[in-house]
Amino acid sequence: MTTAPCFPLRDGILHAEDIPLPQLADQYSTPLYVYSRAALRAAWARYASAIQGRDALVCYGVKANSNLAVLHEFAQLGSGFDIVSGGELERVLAAGAPANRIVFSGVGKQAWEMRAALNAGIKCFNVESIPELERLADIAQEMGVRAPVSLRVNPDVDAKTHPYISTGLKDNKFGIDILQAPAVYRQASQYPALEIVGVDCHIGSQITEISPYLDALDKLLRLIDTLAAEGIGLRHLDLGGGLGIRYTDETPPHPADLLNPVFEALHAHGLDTLQVILEPGRSLVGNAGVLLTRVEYLKPTEARNFAIVDAAMNDLMRPALYEAWHDVLEVQPRRGTPQVTYDVVGPICESGDWLARQRLLAIQQGDLLAILSAGAYGFSMASQYNTRPRAAEILVDGQQHWQIRPREEVRDLFATERIPENP
Repeated sequence: MTTAPCFPLRDGILHAEDIPLPQLADQYSTPLYVYSRAALRAAWARYASAIQGRDALVCYGVKANSNLAVLHEFAQLGSGFDIVSGGELERVLAAGAPANRIVFSGVGKQAWEMRAALNAGIKCFNVESIPELERLADIAQEMGVRAPVSLRVNPDVDAKTHPYISTGLKDNKFGIDILQAPAVYRQASQYPALEIVGVDCHIGSQITEISPYLDALDKLLRLIDTLAAEGIGLRHLDLGGGLGIRYTDETPPHPADLLNPVFEALHAHGLDTLQVILEPGRSLVGNAGVLLTRVEYLKPTEARNFAIVDAAMNDLMRPALYEAWHDVLEVQPRRGTPQVTYDVVGPICESGDWLARQRLLAIQQGDLLAILSAGAYGFSMASQYNTRPRAAEILVDGQQHWQIRPREEVRDLFATERIPENP
């Protein structure tokens, strides 16, 4: 059995730091998300050590896990934030983050979102198309302010990851073709209400190799040289996020493995004055969380054995969406119970409702399972499909814990719905 450092097996019971997971399941029921504060801080420390003494800003990718307690934790540690919606802007500000450490990404920014971000005074808009640039210029002009902008360029670099989370290829919806970028920068420089501050790219997620980043960096440096020759100066270089985590046997690089060659390349090009921005999400929270679920039924069939649990695709969408792998562990491993190969599936009325396939488990009805590496894109992608209340979330710190989001009640799910009166 392999466990994460902050979710150790002690005396035959899986823990979250110093708290036995069955204790939390009994108190809060299941499905249940449990996060380790120590794991959050350890992940942050890896980035903090990599940027120490450098002009760099780590902006946590809010979409990975947007619970206010998680956002507050990173804000206290000095993080910036990468947002992709007006809703995320409100969340980050409510968590106590300074607006001047927020960058706003995303291909479909609406006018109200732009106004809210301008009123807040964010650090930068990562602009992804010419129409977006024009809309932002008009709104900033109307408001009598200058909007700080960076163009998100698409470098056409293969991040060698799942196609659904690849974002830097020509056929992806993200960014502006890097070959068109000089012309778009020239256009941006003509708007008095825009202030050009940087360049941005993001090539994908769950990246476990450094070479795609360095390929993108080479193209960005050539673009920066071209812009400088035209008198367009930049203040920062944003390399996006995407560093992976270990789900199975991956060996993701340390942030320093990425940043050291980046800083060396900037120095070689005489660009030491450029601030470097990173936008990590998964690598900060992914292995800081588990999803607890209880076995409702064991169902053997001629073709497969099914462990039917109380968590489902509405709680953890990644397996159904990406065929993603998450390790599944018995919370209290049984002695004397034979191991059987199971598909771990949920109660939702969809054949795609599975959490893990072909896993060797020694379990009985009523046992607890822990689905690992569930801190990123777990609750943040959860839904209420089949009128299922979303899970509670718990934050653990040593022997302490807090309920940072209560479980929804069924009545909450339709409390705002209305049946029209008969004519």
